Amino acid sequence: MGRLICPEPGMEVRPLEKKPFDIRLAVRRIRTAVKPWPKAALFELAEDGFTSTFEQLVACIISIRTYDEVTLPVSRKLFARARTPDQISQMTYEELDALISPSTFHERKASQILAIARRVIDEHNGEVPCDPEVLMSFAGVGPKCAHLVLGIACGEPFISVDVHVQRVTNRWGYVQTATPEKTMLALGEKLPKRYWVEINRLLVPFGKHICTGNLPHCSTCPVLEMCQQVGVKAHR
Repeated sequence: MGRLICPEPGMEVRPLEKKPFDIRLAVRRIRTAVKPWPKAALFELAEDGFTSTFEQLVACIISIRTYDEVTLPVSRKLFARARTPDQISQMTYEELDALISPSTFHERKASQILAIARRVIDEHNGEVPCDPEVLMSFAGVGPKCAHLVLGIACGEPFISVDVHVQRVTNRWGYVQTATPEKTMLALGEKLPKRYWVEINRLLVPFGKHICTGNLPHCSTCPVLEMCQQVGVKAHR
């Protein structure tokens, strides 16, 4: 039994019988629902032609704790100047830091990006391999970034869990997990593999504009009839 929680004080809260969660139907509906909204930053950059493993990795590092509205122009500005490990390795720390300075923790990110560029040249002949262990051996790169790069640049089925994927899939009741790492494992056991990359592409805009952290837009949600609304105390 699910529950619709009315956002207006004093109004009766009426229970709503929920349908079993159909992930295939949910994906189809969410594809349509998010069309008006901007794509997640790394997917947008890929459509712009920034599809190499190195470009995607650098953009993901820039995106950490940084809004997409900042990540996109910062990444484009950097790539207009340098797009390859060789080009970035020739920059000074000060030059790189100035280019990415609007992003959060830019000083640390500049050091990490320079170190990655030099390691890729020294250890991998200038090409970032599509290898999760190699990607996560770089300072500043965790499972979220590694899996996004593998999915977008390498075309390999990996699940990337950010704050939106974590919140939305748990709110649905599709998984019951407390951390992104546990969510990634749970989705790996339950989510059909053909959706592993797409789940991040869909749930980032869905989580930003519909299934928001506070006061989600449940009244216009395309999957409300299946969503258990876990943790939702009020909505729009």
